[in-house]
Amino acid sequence: MKASLIGAALVALYTILISSADAITKLIAGGYAAPQLFCLSGLIVVALSLLVDRLPSQQQGLRTRSPWAMAVRSGATVLAAVCFFNAFGALPLADVFLFIGLMPLLSGLMSGLILREQVRPSAWFALTAGFVGVLSLFPGGLQAITNGHLFGLGAAVFGTLSIVMSRYIGRHESNVLAQVFYPNLALFVAMGAALPFVWVPMPLSDLAWVVVYAAVLFSARWVLVLSLRNLAVYVVTPLMNLQFVWMVILGAVFFGELPTTATLLGVAIVMASGLYLVWEQFAPEHTEDTFVRNFKTDP
Repeated sequence: MKASLIGAALVALYTILISSADAITKLIAGGYAAPQLFCLSGLIVVALSLLVDRLPSQQQGLRTRSPWAMAVRSGATVLAAVCFFNAFGALPLADVFLFIGLMPLLSGLMSGLILREQVRPSAWFALTAGFVGVLSLFPGGLQAITNGHLFGLGAAVFGTLSIVMSRYIGRHESNVLAQVFYPNLALFVAMGAALPFVWVPMPLSDLAWVVVYAAVLFSARWVLVLSLRNLAVYVVTPLMNLQFVWMVILGAVFFGELPTTATLLGVAIVMASGLYLVWEQFAPEHTEDTFVRNFKTDP
């Protein structure tokens, strides 16, 4: 129980940190291409990781015992970052959350395929309901779908894959720093290859925002990996729905964005679907054996 409470508190802290990073992304997205933000921020996070690695308390270095899993997580992180960047540039913060809200449902499915955690028929029902919630963004029909919405969906898929792979790696090793370092190294290398084609000069004020973004992102990813050591993926991701509250506040205060009725309806459906999936796992009729099997953190 204590580990679960610590995990829940870490997830709440993560939502505050990642929402702040998302707001900075939206602030920057209008004036720069994705490689410029992510190459610089990735470099800063890599540097922070190397700095932390020099601390006496850091015993494990940057070694990983799961290189293939780390490669998949790193690739998924790069793709998710690019998709999120373009989604934030094209959509209001609250609308992007609708796709983030799909992540608990997608994690329920991916957990069964990758982590061999039990996936019940209710997961398919919840996922279907979640997509119905997303469709509320398009009251005029599917012809209203834009590239921003497609990027939002891609961000949800690849972001979920990255989180599930983090949980997988956490079953085999406890090196949190490696899980922060390698995805950001991949982000730096991939975006650095494209940087010469999209670079534009940055004023010091924008460069300062990039530094703040990198520091917040470093903290957020560290906290998320720690939370995944205490809670299962399908429990962590619904708790991330708290992120919607921060997104609405940040969108209203800094960007003058207020969610539409259709967005609020869609969010309600998506959040209810994710919470139902968690409730179904906690349902009293489930045997103690199922409960223990699904919620243990070590293989």
